[in-house]
Amino acid sequence: AYVGIGSVAMGIAGSFLNPDLMQKYFGIRAEWVDMSEILRRIDLGIYDHEEYEKALAWTKANCKPGDDNNERPHTPEQKEAEWEFVCKMTIICRDIMKGNPKLGEMGFHEEALGRNAIVGGFQGQRQWTDYKPNGDFMEAILNSSFDWNGIREAMTFATENDTLNGMAMLFLHLLTNQATVFSDVRTYWSPEAVKRVTGWESGFMHLINSGASALDGSGRETGADGKAAMKPFWDITEADANACLEATRWAAANLGYFRGGGFSSQFSTTGAMPVTMARLNMVEGIGPVLQIAEGY
Repeated sequence: AYVGIGSVAMGIAGSFLNPDLMQKYFGIRAEWVDMSEILRRIDLGIYDHEEYEKALAWTKANCKPGDDNNERPHTPEQKEAEWEFVCKMTIICRDIMKGNPKLGEMGFHEEALGRNAIVGGFQGQRQWTDYKPNGDFMEAILNSSFDWNGIREAMTFATENDTLNGMAMLFLHLLTNQATVFSDVRTYWSPEAVKRVTGWESGFMHLINSGASALDGSGRETGADGKAAMKPFWDITEADANACLEATRWAAANLGYFRGGGFSSQFSTTGAMPVTMARLNMVEGIGPVLQIAEGY
């Protein structure tokens, strides 16, 4: 299944979960879960409390704070509560997708089953983020190849419930067995343009999507050739994971945009790492069209 947690974010066409496209073209079903389900599980304690304590301790030890450019930033007490909340969000949305036998032991047999999801997404903006911490930490960690339980296969999980981006990410993940990075290409500077302005001959891209990019995208994993890489999870070492965590900072959410707060992954990708970008589009009269761009 593709599990859409919430609905369409801010009217974005790609965030419309089309059941016909999923069923007839991709052979998976569409399922919907209201975002209030996250609040229900938090309020009623429908999550693994031992794992939550483990996740929170891991997060405090490994997720270093980044920039906070807000004129009136949240207090340390507010930020502490937000970290606790986003850790619970991460566990709960994973459980919605995959299920969790621990919930069955707690008496929540239906919740323990999960939705058998191969991919999912979270609406967030704006009905949720005007009120509660954003989904950036949850999305970044689920899309990464490691968390507080160690190294594992990345889960494909789309920001803003962008189903078309989610399916493109799933395609790349199934093709490569690597994590995929959810980001928008906001700016591209070619080597020629950089040299013209600065004299330095190197190009770069500015990728941004409210900071929900998988930590593998920092390029701190090392391939067999000694170069920066994003590797299949079974090749990732503890040193790789630690290097990605060390290279990442967690910036405080822009409170003018995310009134409920939260934290976004922030890193610079190691240079000279090959990248393949893909985007699934729906073209009227044609159907699904996949764009692919490669860079080095």
